[in-house]
Amino acid sequence: MQYFRHVPEFDYPSRLKDAKKISEYTRVKNLFKRAKIADDIFADLSYFTKYKIIGDERPDNVAYKIYGDETLDWLVLLANNIINQTDEWPLSQQSMYNYLLDKYVTDDGISAIHNYESEEFKFNGITLVPAGLTVDKNFRVEYYNAQQERYELSPFLALPVTNYEYEHRKEDAKRNIFLIKQEYVTIVMNDMRKIMPYKKGGDQYVSPTLKRAENIRLYQ
Repeated sequence: MQYFRHVPEFDYPSRLKDAKKISEYTRVKNLFKRAKIADDIFADLSYFTKYKIIGDERPDNVAYKIYGDETLDWLVLLANNIINQTDEWPLSQQSMYNYLLDKYVTDDGISAIHNYESEEFKFNGITLVPAGLTVDKNFRVEYYNAQQERYELSPFLALPVTNYEYEHRKEDAKRNIFLIKQEYVTIVMNDMRKIMPYKKGGDQYVSPTLKRAENIRLYQ
C-alpha cells in the first residue's frame, strides 16, 4: 500500500528475548500518525463524487477503476473516514454468507423473520402510513372516511423482513460511498506529505521520518 511509504517510523526499546543489548531498539511504522483530508476539502461536496461499490469490489479495485492506480486504495478509505475495513466495507458474498451462518446458525435461521415494517397506506391521495416504519405483526390503523362518515380500519400493513433482508440492507448501505475527484487527488497527496512528517522539537525527535522513545533501562 503506497500510503505506508509516507507513514513515519518510531523506535522503541526492544523487548525481544534475543536482544543482545539493553540499548537496542525496534523500528516500526507509527500507525498512530494518521493522514486526514483537510477540513475545508472534507466539508465541501464539490471535491467529491458519489460511487456505488459493485459486487465484491475491494478498495484497491475501486482505486484502479477510478484513478488507474490500485495503490490509492487508502484514499478511497480516507475519503469515507473508514478505519476498520472489515466492519465498514461491504463483505464479499462468501464472507457475508459465513457471517450470516455464524450469527443465525442455520439456513432456516437466516430466513427467519427479523422484524416487521409498514406498507404504505393512502386514503384519498393522502399518505396515512409511510412505508418502512418498524411495526408489530398485526399493525393496522384506524382512519376517518368522510364520504361514509365513519371510522374504518385499514388492512393489515405489516410486511415481514427476514434476517437475510435485514443484514443485506445494512451491507448495501455501505456500498454508497464518496470519492475524491480525480482533479483533486494531487492536492490531497500534497497535504498528506505535509502532515505526515514529524516536526522538530521534543526529546523524541530524530528526523522528519523518525522518532525514538526514551529507554529508561539505560538509566536504571
